[in-house]
Amino acid sequence: MIVYPNAKINIGLNVVARRPDGYHDLQTVFYPIDLQDALEVQGVDEREPMTGDGYQLKVSGELLAGVPDDNLVVRALQLLRHDFQSKAEPVSIHLFKHIPTGAGLGGGSSDAAFMLKLLNERWKLELTTEQLERYAARVGADCAFFVRNRPVYAEGIGNVFSDIRLSLSGKTLVLVKPDVFVSTADAYRHIAPHQPERSLKELLTSPIETWRESVVNDFEASVFPKFPEIAAIKDRLYDLGALYASMSGSGAAVYGIFDQRVEHVDEVFAGYFCRQRSFE
Repeated sequence: MIVYPNAKINIGLNVVARRPDGYHDLQTVFYPIDLQDALEVQGVDEREPMTGDGYQLKVSGELLAGVPDDNLVVRALQLLRHDFQSKAEPVSIHLFKHIPTGAGLGGGSSDAAFMLKLLNERWKLELTTEQLERYAARVGADCAFFVRNRPVYAEGIGNVFSDIRLSLSGKTLVLVKPDVFVSTADAYRHIAPHQPERSLKELLTSPIETWRESVVNDFEASVFPKFPEIAAIKDRLYDLGALYASMSGSGAAVYGIFDQRVEHVDEVFAGYFCRQRSFE
């Protein structure tokens, strides 16, 4: 069985308050995009050693740091196996990483959510969508978004979702990530939470051409001074005619939304991870 976990972008991101538990309350929109990893689960290969307790894991494509048990795909598997031991036969996992890490695109969370959905089918657990979302939320704050995988308005720590009428159908996305690492903890450390004058949900009802002056990602204020290269990419996207451009999450990926495809964009951003996609 094979699935293709996709990435997301943040459209607007307001950090509105620091919580007593040390986390932060946010307001943002998660929007799925057509940039995918590949995740395959099969029966174990008896010729290969077990990577961990009850699974074999092979990761290819973009290299991931850390030990196998830290991989969010494995954490998702372990959650279900703990509660469904009688059905959770050992599996062989192959994860091909194409979504860049440390980019604010939710690749690891997506992998975990798709793993939960895949194992639900493979092991015939008959979990509902709501149950899968609860498991996903235990893996990561934004992980539950990828269960339904449709645009949502997110609050809380990025785990409280409500519907939003927002469609980018017919637009073109240009996504660029420089080879820099932005520490999410450091980005939060240098941010001053505040309540915006107008709600993000209200701002996004305006034409996309107006978002440049009103829809902000609060992390840009703390990230751009430290990484001017990221700010320069955003400026370049506007130079190319973007209707709206922003950093996604706490970075380091930046995206631009265009009315049509951009010619020679790979040449413009040579040396960077750069992808152009059309919104369905």
